[in-house]
Amino acid sequence: MYRFFVESSQIGEENISITGADVNHIKNVLRMRVGETVLISDGQDREYTCSISELSDEEVIAKIEDVNGPERELSVQVTLFQALPKSDKMETIIQKMVELGAYEIVPVRTKRCVVKLDDKKAGKKTERWNAISLSAAKQSKRGIVPKVTEPVSFKTALEQAKNLDLILIPYENAENMEYTREIIREIKPGMSVGVFIGPEGGFAPEEVEAATDAGAKEITLGRRILRTETAGMALMSAIMFLNEE
Repeated sequence: MYRFFVESSQIGEENISITGADVNHIKNVLRMRVGETVLISDGQDREYTCSISELSDEEVIAKIEDVNGPERELSVQVTLFQALPKSDKMETIIQKMVELGAYEIVPVRTKRCVVKLDDKKAGKKTERWNAISLSAAKQSKRGIVPKVTEPVSFKTALEQAKNLDLILIPYENAENMEYTREIIREIKPGMSVGVFIGPEGGFAPEEVEAATDAGAKEITLGRRILRTETAGMALMSAIMFLNEE
């Protein structure tokens, strides 16, 4: 069943109005017809089962048949602080992290990042990244669309992370896998968790030190060195597995 996201202002007592690019997608790509069933989310983890009642060039009207409460979101809110990777790796990271249940994604400029974005490029990239998040949220039937922020400095990222219950920073020089297991097992429903992932060249030692000074837990993901596009997914998978209801 196809899924679409709307703003709360588009939801009435009996009907939901779908506008924008989704109208063309419903009419001309999916070729849906009046009477077909769709899932619509308000982006706040509330899902509506609807039947299409009207189709026009500018709007699709869907009649509300049933309302479901929170169902698909993890009980833990995970924010990924991802150092900017090369080429289009960020797009893959966003897509897969949204599928796995990440709550928010914050691109971070670190000392060893190769990618340099000016304000104009950063704005366009952020728009593209959020479109990928929306697409992945639809595909995986998420209750929300995880936000991808504009890139921030490592210092700013640490300041943001201080408001979270737990900060994790996988580091290639870290040891003691059992310690990592203990830390991950301590993550409980309702907690907010920040995950810092370095770029292709890894974090600079002074960045790891600054993170631990800010309260981050330095952990290992095993004996193998994981690529930047793999590390976050590996840790997110473990968190998801232990906290999926």
